Amino acid sequence: MSGNIVGRFAPSPSGRMHFGNVYAALLSWLSARKAGGRWLVRIEDIDRQRCKDVYARQILDDLQWLGLDWDGAVMYQSERDEAYREAFAALRAAGLLYPCFCRRADLHAASAPHSSDGVPVYAGTCRLLSANRIAELSKSRPPAWRVRVSGQSSFVDGHYGEQKIDLEREAGDFIVRRADGNFAYQLAVAVDDAEQGVTEVVRGRDLLLSAHQQLFLYKSLALPPPSFSHIPLLVAADGRRLSKRERDVDMDFLRSAFSPNEVIGRLMCLCGFLPEQCEVTLAEAIDLFDWERLPRKDIGNFSCPQRG
Repeated sequence: MSGNIVGRFAPSPSGRMHFGNVYAALLSWLSARKAGGRWLVRIEDIDRQRCKDVYARQILDDLQWLGLDWDGAVMYQSERDEAYREAFAALRAAGLLYPCFCRRADLHAASAPHSSDGVPVYAGTCRLLSANRIAELSKSRPPAWRVRVSGQSSFVDGHYGEQKIDLEREAGDFIVRRADGNFAYQLAVAVDDAEQGVTEVVRGRDLLLSAHQQLFLYKSLALPPPSFSHIPLLVAADGRRLSKRERDVDMDFLRSAFSPNEVIGRLMCLCGFLPEQCEVTLAEAIDLFDWERLPRKDIGNFSCPQRG
């Protein structure tokens, strides 16, 4: 480990941060800072329909309240369309893209199995459409664009070890540009991480499949890939993932009920770095942080008071 480490936190401003988001931000920050590295913040606001400026401002304010400082200027995906267009054009020139006219209902009706994150594996319905058929379908609706994958993908995750899949069978061709014209998450993330010189990505284990998809894009675009270290999810007592939509212990509540050091202390305890909850400074948290002590099973039944 060295000061050459560059980590990042890349939240989507589609709602207020919740306890699970803070947990992911904290572990990413701790991993980078413990190595003497840099930590960047990127606002993933590429989805103009769902993302709001007010949430982006709240995210930055919440990070500052917690004391999670970042290096350099904040990057906003909404300002990065030109970079995404260039990457899209490069993939298309390499013959890796094709238009897809499938609707959501078509995808869920497909017989292909579901991937580990619950998304149907695309069955390749539009892979071999003729030019005439593409022209005919284009008259009624604009297509999304998918990247054609093939072969095996493998990497060694910093926390979960060796990961290996068959891309076509277990991931499927995935969208890089949506039918509404917005560039998709996978393409934007790969382009942005390479542009920012990110060397270490720390995020929830629900994005393990995304790592394979992004590695395919890094290779196809001749971009340097980061290392990945995925972390167990924070889940409610019933096993349900924390959600912005359901406002599970969001920052509005946390800031009204706890101090920053209390929030940090609760998270350090949940991660197994402390035997019991107490106030913890970020300097103390850096000393306590240890990848080997972080569990691999999802972390549930946390004792954080809910809204009354």
